[in-house]
Amino acid sequence: MASSLFTKILLRPRSIHTSSFFSHNPPILSSFFNKRLFSIRAVPTSTAVNTKSTGWSPCMASSIVSRTATYSTRSAPSNEPVVSVDWLYDNLKEPAIKVVDASWYMPDEQRNPIQEYQVAHIPGALFFDVDGIADRTTNLPHMLPSEEAFAAAVSALGIQNKDDLVVYDGKGIFSAARVWWMFRVFGHDRVWVLDGGLPRWRASGYDVESSASSDAILKASAASEAIEKVYQGQAVGPITFETKFQPQLVWNLEQVTKNIEEKSHQHVDARGKPRFDGIAPEPRKGIRSGHVPGSKCIPFSQMLDGSQTLLPADDLKKRFDQEGISLESPVVTSCGTGVTACILALGLHRLGKTDVPVYDGSWTEWGAHPDTPVDTAKQTQ
Repeated sequence: MASSLFTKILLRPRSIHTSSFFSHNPPILSSFFNKRLFSIRAVPTSTAVNTKSTGWSPCMASSIVSRTATYSTRSAPSNEPVVSVDWLYDNLKEPAIKVVDASWYMPDEQRNPIQEYQVAHIPGALFFDVDGIADRTTNLPHMLPSEEAFAAAVSALGIQNKDDLVVYDGKGIFSAARVWWMFRVFGHDRVWVLDGGLPRWRASGYDVESSASSDAILKASAASEAIEKVYQGQAVGPITFETKFQPQLVWNLEQVTKNIEEKSHQHVDARGKPRFDGIAPEPRKGIRSGHVPGSKCIPFSQMLDGSQTLLPADDLKKRFDQEGISLESPVVTSCGTGVTACILALGLHRLGKTDVPVYDGSWTEWGAHPDTPVDTAKQTQ
C-alpha cells in the first residue's frame, strides 16, 4: 500500500475553485504505481465553467445549483463504442456503471495523469494506470498484460464482469480508446469511451471532483501491487473479474510480418504522415523512421472532430475510402506504441467492424527490431 506519508498527502481534504485551481502546480507526489518519481508539471488551463451538479457532494469543483439530474435507466447503446457526456450525466449514479479515468500522455507533452486526476476527475471515477497495468516482462511501453495480471489488477480496482464501464481521458478521445480495447481483448464488451472525454464533460458544465476520492487512489495502488505480485509468482486475491481472451483482437510482430506477404488484412497506421513517410524522426531513441511495407497512413486525428469527439459514420467512411481502405475486407491497425491505433479501431467499430485487431507492439517494436523491413516515402515513390 501507499506509505502513510503519501496517504496523508493524498487523502487531505481540499476544495476546488474553478477560477484559480488550474493556476498553480500540483503538489509533488511520488508514484506508488511503479516506484518512479513523477515530476511536477502545471496542469493545462481549462476554460470550462461547471454549472451542473451531478449530485455528488465531496470536494466539488463547482458550486451546486438548483438543477438536479433526472437519472435515466436506459441502457448504453449496444451498437456504439461511445456514449455522450449527457448520457453519462443522466446515468452517473446508476449502480451498474463504473467510470474509469484512463488518461495517459506522450512523454513530450510533460503532463502527469495521476496529478491531473487528483486535481479534477469525473465524480466517482476510478484511475486506470495505462503504464502500470501492463506486461512487466518487456521493455516495450504499456504492452498488454497477461490474462492473470489483468484480472488481478482490475479486480483490485473493484471492477466486476457485471459492470458497465465508461472510460475517459483528459484529451478528448486518446488513451481511453486503448483501455476500451484492452477490456474487449479480455472479453468484456460492456465498455464505452466517453465521447469528448473530460474536456467535453467540463465544457458541458458538469461537476468534477478532487482527490478526496481516497478509495480510488488506494484501489489504484492495489492494482499496481497486484500486477507486481502476478509477475513475481506471488498469490493475489480475491479475483472478481474473469477474463475471456479474444486473440483475434491483438496481433504480434510475427503476424504483421506474415501479413506483408499474405496481405490477409489491410494495414492502417495511425501515426502522423511525416513519421509514416520517414521524414520526421521517431520520438523514442533508437527507432528507425518509416512504415511497415504495404501499410497505409490514416492519422488518428482524422477520426475526430474539432472538439475531439468521434466523427459520424459517414465522415469516418470517407476517411477510409480516401486511402483506399475497403470496409468489406479485414483491417489491422498500428501506431507508435499501441495507443492511437485503438482510436482507428474505435472509428471502425462505429462503422460496424467490431473485430479489428491492433498490433500491440506497433512501431516502437517494429522500428527497433534489426530484422524487420521498413519502407519510406522515397522508397515507395
